[in-house]
Amino acid sequence: MPLAAARAGLIHVPVNPLLKAPQVAHILADSGAKLLVTNGARADMLGDGLPDECAVQDTKIGEEVIESGGQGLPPSIAEPDDLAAILYTSGSTGRPKGVMLSHANLWLGAESVASYLKLVPGDRVLGVLPLSFDYGQNQLFSSWYAGAAVAPIDYLTARDVVKAVARYGVTTLAGVPPLWVQLVEAEWPAKAAGLLCRLTNSGGALTPSLIEAMRATFPKADIYPMYGLTEAFRSTYLDPSLVASHPSSMGRAIPYAEILVCRPDGSIAADDEPGELVHCGPLVAQGYWQDKERTAQRFKPAPSASRYGGTAVWSGDTVRRDAEDLLYFVGRDDAMIKTAGNRVSPTEVEDVAIASGLIYEAVAFGVPDDRLGAAIILIVRGKAVPDEEGWQHICGRISPISCSRR
Repeated sequence: MPLAAARAGLIHVPVNPLLKAPQVAHILADSGAKLLVTNGARADMLGDGLPDECAVQDTKIGEEVIESGGQGLPPSIAEPDDLAAILYTSGSTGRPKGVMLSHANLWLGAESVASYLKLVPGDRVLGVLPLSFDYGQNQLFSSWYAGAAVAPIDYLTARDVVKAVARYGVTTLAGVPPLWVQLVEAEWPAKAAGLLCRLTNSGGALTPSLIEAMRATFPKADIYPMYGLTEAFRSTYLDPSLVASHPSSMGRAIPYAEILVCRPDGSIAADDEPGELVHCGPLVAQGYWQDKERTAQRFKPAPSASRYGGTAVWSGDTVRRDAEDLLYFVGRDDAMIKTAGNRVSPTEVEDVAIASGLIYEAVAFGVPDDRLGAAIILIVRGKAVPDEEGWQHICGRISPISCSRR
């Protein structure tokens, strides 16, 4: 679908299938979508949330066209800076915002990742990450750029991943910390574990103990810790040769990215001085769709020290750079909670809980959790103490965040 949209001169807007109907309706309305390609059950879930001007096509039509051997579209005639995609990401206000990505953003991102991961045509990538995320979508683009193959799967348990690695001869696996926790605890036949030669991580930092467990479970695999943000795709990676000696580092800039550590006045911070991570270069997105105010807050002129100039993404993340030019994460300025590889707005959690009609007030916040990266704690002041059915109602509205009552 992403390639078909580009060939047809359209803009693709991937939607996470785990989103609830109101969230999907917002994305459809905000993006001005004219066509929704989905299956029947998900289309029915939207109900009145489907805009009148948005047509619906069942995914089966794609299968029929492929099976019929229909003619393909000619190559795209788009310019590099033309808009190619809008990827929606949660914001600290809880309202998803659409990040505008150009053809050049997607192309250079694919080339960059394929090059530093050293992907080759014989590689097989297991696509366990949602294709609606930039990290998940790049599994496709970087693999295709290298001539490799991708096997996307929906999985329920770590055992499903183990079986898929063996079935497809998988050499490359991209994941987030909670998935790695499950995988190192799973039973791996030596042959299946030995197939993996490349493990990549983003969506949260790997702990030294988890890195140790990954190295023990997958002894032939190189580990690539990475840091990124949708507004600039990917910023840094740590070379596998440095993982053992610098396990807590974010590494250095990926190809086509310039990463600066800046003081509030835009000057470059000294070694080991905390500053804001600023991403410059051609991977920087074009801003937020139809949101000039929030675009101006995040997309600003590059610091004078930048070799690229132009517009840069001021990430809001505090990092430090050591004497070897290795970067280390210090903290996040906004209120987002990074849990199970997802950025979750506490405001959105609070709003959904209050909308249940069972409580007066709610506050959500994150606490460190070995498995999730951060667990979400929701404290509520109820009109009355909700019974079990009431808690299930609240938690069901917040899903896909796992929720339990204490």
